[in-house]
Amino acid sequence: MKSREEQPCAGDARGVRVALFTDTLGDVNGVSRFLNDIADRSLACGRSLHIFTSTRMPIRDLPNLHNIRPRAAACLPGYRDLEIVLPALRRLSRAMRSFRPDVIHISTPGPIGLVGRLIASRHRIPLAGVYHTDFPAYVDHLFDDAALTRVARAAMRRFYRPFQLVFSRSAEYGAALAGLGIETHRRVRLHPGINNARFHPRFRDPGCWPNLGIPSTGVKVLYVGRVSIEKNLPLLTLIWKRLQAIAPDLDARLIVVGDGPYRSTMEADLESCNAHFLGFRHGEELSRLYASSDFFVFPSTTDTLGQVVLEAQASGLPALVTDTGGPKEVIRDDLVQEPTGFVLSPRDPAAWVRQIHRLCTHAPLRRSMGHAAHLNALNYAIQASFDHFWQCHERLAPQAQPAARIEARPRAAESPSLQLDSVPS
Repeated sequence: MKSREEQPCAGDARGVRVALFTDTLGDVNGVSRFLNDIADRSLACGRSLHIFTSTRMPIRDLPNLHNIRPRAAACLPGYRDLEIVLPALRRLSRAMRSFRPDVIHISTPGPIGLVGRLIASRHRIPLAGVYHTDFPAYVDHLFDDAALTRVARAAMRRFYRPFQLVFSRSAEYGAALAGLGIETHRRVRLHPGINNARFHPRFRDPGCWPNLGIPSTGVKVLYVGRVSIEKNLPLLTLIWKRLQAIAPDLDARLIVVGDGPYRSTMEADLESCNAHFLGFRHGEELSRLYASSDFFVFPSTTDTLGQVVLEAQASGLPALVTDTGGPKEVIRDDLVQEPTGFVLSPRDPAAWVRQIHRLCTHAPLRRSMGHAAHLNALNYAIQASFDHFWQCHERLAPQAQPAARIEARPRAAESPSLQLDSVPS
């Protein structure tokens, strides 16, 4: 019996077929959760969205998720939770011939994204993608080297050049796409979306903390995400140490959910500072940790949206974010409507200390802002996000050239000359 990766994909004969290529699907991050959510949504509404990846990580057993075994894979240096793979080009090509997509969508500009880009170019299939991750900003944070940052920006400009449509996750990153040479008619802001059933205040369970070695009393200040420098966690370390210094009797604990290369340094710096590092958490346990906390802190300046910020608000938590990047656009911080969080400068740690202390010592404010945050998150349902995503791809589909689309052929007819370096610039 053939494995699922070699079986023909069950496309929808009546509608548009979209093949989505991603380098992250089994990982624990906001992009992966978003992709899994739209996979669920496509099945629920009968849309032919099939997601293709290549990883050693387990993925869910769904008919529209396809994990093509990589030829080789290794963990990225310093990132045990991330891997780089050498895709099996022939097996990916075979899967595409089975599915015969009308549109190809590239979610990540990694090896799998490069394969999808190649197939789209080779068979003249309309190409769309999303700018999920600001890689030039990551390079800038990690290496602080202007030349490397320029190289990363040039690589992104080259990668997205042939795309007919590029989604940004926020208005700010729409401007960033303009800086990559992507014209206005090729840019669209994707409506944010999360699974509001998965992240909800009903999961609140203060009894979950003792099972993790954390007292159930006291205010819980939550961070969820990669524990790395590019998430600006040195700022959070500084803020939490200052808070402990000025308010040593404050009954508050920092809860860090996630892992990454900065974790050991952060743990050492925050030893005896009421900070707890839980590593990666999944499924309903993650939902409980969100809903059982009191507010959320996210100091990143490189996130194009910050899916975790929406998840926190949906769970009933006020959120503190920076004024740089996408997360500020899903936070309401004004005097006209009840605020759902605070938007603060990453260059003003004293302001972060003041607002964190204020929330720690003012339970009514936390509750009122948390309630407003939950209501705000209801505006970002995954259903609306997927509908917008799909409508944009439907508009691209008529550009497909039927004579040039991938056709299912006998395996012996495969071209052995399929090479990544044949991707046109």
